[in-house]
Amino acid sequence: MPLYEHVFISRQDLSNAQAEGLIEHFGAVLADNGGKMVEHEYWGLKTMAYKINKNRKGHYAYIRSDAPATAVQEMERLMRLHDDVMRVLTIKVDEHEEGPSVQMQKRDERERRPRT
Repeated sequence: MPLYEHVFISRQDLSNAQAEGLIEHFGAVLADNGGKMVEHEYWGLKTMAYKINKNRKGHYAYIRSDAPATAVQEMERLMRLHDDVMRVLTIKVDEHEEGPSVQMQKRDERERRPRT
């Protein structure tokens, strides 16, 4: 099956648990349509470069999936209809990279760096 990476931004007034619940919800949509969620990451509440729907911040989430195109299309359709999701980006990749995404690696490096 083809491999995909998805990033979506949800509204800033959601709690962290609700934002992470959206990841599980859309993973279930993939599973119901014959795909599977390989890995997911919750990147947290981040400030955006410009306002989207009058929101200055958003909860970012990242999903790696192994799913047929029909499952991805259905998940994207439901994301676009969902009131809490503001933006969606899906790309098809040849293979998933090992380990955490670049966004999470950056956070780990910040925590290990000594403060002066």
